[in-house]
Amino acid sequence: MFFNGDSSTRKRVDLGGRSSKERDRKKLLEQTRLERNRRLWVKQQYAAAVKIQKWFRGRKAVEAEHSTVRVKFHGTYGNCCQNVDRHCFGPDSDFFRQLLFFFNAKNSDDFTILVETCRLLLQNVQDSGDIMSLFAGGDYSTKHALVEYRVKKLAFTCIWAIYQNRKQLKDQLLIMPRDSSITATILLEAVVLLIDPKLPWACKVVGYLLQRNVFTLFREIVLTGKENMRSDSSIRNASPLERILALVISHVGQKPCICPNIDLQWSFSSQMLTIPLLWQLFPSLKEVFATQGLSQHHINQMAHCMRNNTYVLPKDLSVEYPGYACLLGNMLETTGAVLSRADCSFEMAIDIAAVTTFLLEALPPIKSSIPEIRQSSTLDEDDMALPDEMEIVLNKDLEHEIVHAMQSHFLLQLTSVLFGEISMVSGSNHGPDDKEVAAIGAACAFLHVAFNTLPVERMMIVLAFRTELVQVLWSFMKQCHENKKWPSLPDQLSYLPGDAPGWLLPLAVFCPVYKYMLMLVDNEEFYEQEKPLSLKDVGCLIVILRQALWQLLWVNPKVHSNSVKPIKNTSAYSGNPTESIKQRVSLVASELLSQLQDWNNRRQFAPSSDFHADVVDDSFISQAVIDGTKANDIMKQAPFLVPFTSRVKIFNSQLLAVRQRQGHHGVFTRNRYRIRRDHILEDAYNQMSALSEEDLRGSIRVSFINEFGVEEAGIDGGGIFKDFMENITQAAFDVQYGLFKETSDHLLYPNPGSGMLHEQHLQFFHFLGTLLAKAMFEGILVDIPFATFFLSKLKKKYNYLNDLPSLDSELYRHLIFLKRYQGDISDLELYFVIVNNEYGELTEEELLPGGRNQRVTNDNVIPFTHLVSNYRLNYQIRLQSSHFMRGFQQLIKKEWIDMFNEHELQLLISGSLDGLDIDDLRIHSNYGGGYHSEHYVIEMFWEVLKGFSLENQKKILKFVTGCSRGPLLGFKHLEPLFCIQRAGGTASEEALDRLPTSATCMNLLKLPPYRSKEQLSTKLLYAINADAGFDLS
Repeated sequence: MFFNGDSSTRKRVDLGGRSSKERDRKKLLEQTRLERNRRLWVKQQYAAAVKIQKWFRGRKAVEAEHSTVRVKFHGTYGNCCQNVDRHCFGPDSDFFRQLLFFFNAKNSDDFTILVETCRLLLQNVQDSGDIMSLFAGGDYSTKHALVEYRVKKLAFTCIWAIYQNRKQLKDQLLIMPRDSSITATILLEAVVLLIDPKLPWACKVVGYLLQRNVFTLFREIVLTGKENMRSDSSIRNASPLERILALVISHVGQKPCICPNIDLQWSFSSQMLTIPLLWQLFPSLKEVFATQGLSQHHINQMAHCMRNNTYVLPKDLSVEYPGYACLLGNMLETTGAVLSRADCSFEMAIDIAAVTTFLLEALPPIKSSIPEIRQSSTLDEDDMALPDEMEIVLNKDLEHEIVHAMQSHFLLQLTSVLFGEISMVSGSNHGPDDKEVAAIGAACAFLHVAFNTLPVERMMIVLAFRTELVQVLWSFMKQCHENKKWPSLPDQLSYLPGDAPGWLLPLAVFCPVYKYMLMLVDNEEFYEQEKPLSLKDVGCLIVILRQALWQLLWVNPKVHSNSVKPIKNTSAYSGNPTESIKQRVSLVASELLSQLQDWNNRRQFAPSSDFHADVVDDSFISQAVIDGTKANDIMKQAPFLVPFTSRVKIFNSQLLAVRQRQGHHGVFTRNRYRIRRDHILEDAYNQMSALSEEDLRGSIRVSFINEFGVEEAGIDGGGIFKDFMENITQAAFDVQYGLFKETSDHLLYPNPGSGMLHEQHLQFFHFLGTLLAKAMFEGILVDIPFATFFLSKLKKKYNYLNDLPSLDSELYRHLIFLKRYQGDISDLELYFVIVNNEYGELTEEELLPGGRNQRVTNDNVIPFTHLVSNYRLNYQIRLQSSHFMRGFQQLIKKEWIDMFNEHELQLLISGSLDGLDIDDLRIHSNYGGGYHSEHYVIEMFWEVLKGFSLENQKKILKFVTGCSRGPLLGFKHLEPLFCIQRAGGTASEEALDRLPTSATCMNLLKLPPYRSKEQLSTKLLYAINADAGFDLS
């Protein structure tokens, strides 16, 4: 604002409406509050100073009194207990009263006196053999309170002294010394003597030690001794420390023991079982812990605390030794003995499963150490990703302890106790009882977490073929399905909400185990013997899986988030645990249902519609091509829920979208090729093998050169290219060319010896893969019948023994004969080698390292059969298949063909193997030039066409459309529609002498108005068999 000549200042006005008095009042109140807080802080400081001074004066007075009593003690009993005799241990002596009063473990003189006192104690007891008279004199009953007080204080003082001086005694703590005069040994032996269970004060002494949290002291003592043990040292006899631990833990939970129960945080299980590889240090203690019912007590205690989320472990020793992992490893080594006992109760098995589940949840995933098994593992490594925190890698010895303990014996014993009283006879009108629900829930919770954490290959073998797990779970699921009531199992996994579906956990375990069984059973076992489930039950299972998948993927789809495993000692997944287990179930259920569909394709036992969801309409199809939609997710994860025709429409929509995006950029200038008919494969390879992916997606135009070197008539508007594709695929996939061989059923697969015939055979396979993809990309059906096991390679699937009949049924029969051979297989002189005979050249390949020297026996015949089938189906053609697949995927994405199984993929390539549907073609045909559907020439044409053989019908179709096979979904989808046009004008003799011609780019047949069926038939057969190329156009 400009100066207006008035030098006086204006009064400031508070626009908020507050007066200056109000501001001053608030300021005064704030100052008062601050002063009050300052006075309170000064008062608290003064009170704290008084307490500190009081404590300091008290400590000084106590230390002075300690010094006074210590000097008096030395004067009475000597600096090294020279004047001590057996009477000093009695109740009337001041020896213990003074010693226990002034003793300081950090004082070297006091420590020496304590050691000498224990030595004298051991010596006197050894001489007299009576420790009670030594401490109590002649009458223990009247002086038991004093005696018990002194004994328990002495026992704790000895342990405390070792704890305080553990670093100085580090080499003496765990070994069994030959010299009994070693300091640590004297103190520990004294404790062993004082807590002898035969003594009347044993319970009270041990109870006092437990109240003083003695296991925390033992933990530090053991860890210090463990650090200083030589790597080559072994503990053969029980050390004094091991005997103390054995005596102390025997007082816990043992009747008629009166020892008090202590907080689990300070118990043996929390403090000692979290020491890495504890039983390697104390093997005798392991026997005591496992055989005297102690493990039952601790497991029950842990299970109770874990259910209440009150279990706390000590601080981890290091990243590779987390406490929960150490506890799990030590516990598993003893639970086998517990489960194997005849008196092991069902409740104990439930507790063991609960504790193991809790600890496994916190464990980082342990990968298999067997590479070839890891590749075919049921569980994907991507599903085991850790959070974005520091990755935990367990110590190898600890990891081995856990994995080894979780093998056959533990799984067999646990499932035996849990399922021992469960009836597998289904059909109850009321469904499973409470005990069966508890057993199923405990087993499924444990195994679900184990599958996510541990290597599954050995577990799967045991669970699938040595337990009744599949049968028990199926009986349970079948009852629930028939009664339409699934009991809730959330108690077994605390992180699952109460409204979680009851079928989640059973399916999470049943699906991978049953899938593993199906990989190893043969066709006769599955179809004829109906093992492991009857075909009727398998049909019911298909319905259950289909309903579960539809519920998970469509009704209540998963949240798109990365599910992770925990790395801390908690009982819940980070993120959303419910979504995590739903994602796992949707994955394993879809894998199993896909496998069952493969079995159904080999020999049908269930209607194809059983695999399909009911609600699939045009809206679903339109959504399926859009990323991120529920329909799109279903097509990626469980496409078999959608009927085949709907999937073909989705596939065609995807191809159409790509073709429309590609457009026609420079197509007519770049991609025109002159191909000699009698050198079609060589010319095409030389000119087209270097085409880029962009060029392949565009239009390709071809002009043929006949045997005289003259370019054939006709302009390629698409029809000539279709003819080219059909002819080149026939030439390239002809077994005479040597790139492919055929099975006894005349099905094609790559020739393992193709490299012996063609130097550039792998480049040719890449080109042929591109050709097949181009045919599918353009919607051209080609007559190439592939073997099923080779089609699996296009889907990057692994072939198993049951796929071998599609290659060599005779070899399959021989392997099954070996599998069921009742005699001694070693008499057959078979070794782990396989002999190849390619064009008369014999070569021998080892099926595994050293296979030439490893004989096939009854024990290893199963691996032998699978290694042979793996070699023939996967290994032998791996190079040819991989190059073919790379070429194929230049145009056809894997996710597109993953929508189809092998049988459907063959239909997608070649169409139906049945005859042409002439009636469907007639319904979807157009007419021109005066022809109509009721014209007499048209009537004759359809009658003549129906009378032709299938081969001639295909030739007619190829003559008109350039392709001998109709569209996969019927002639309704032929673009443009089949059309018959009048040729030759009037029905003159000159016109009637003409042959039918065609325009394949327009699917147009130019048909003169012949007067009779015979004339029409003769002219048609001549035209389609003339092999005149496009000269007849």
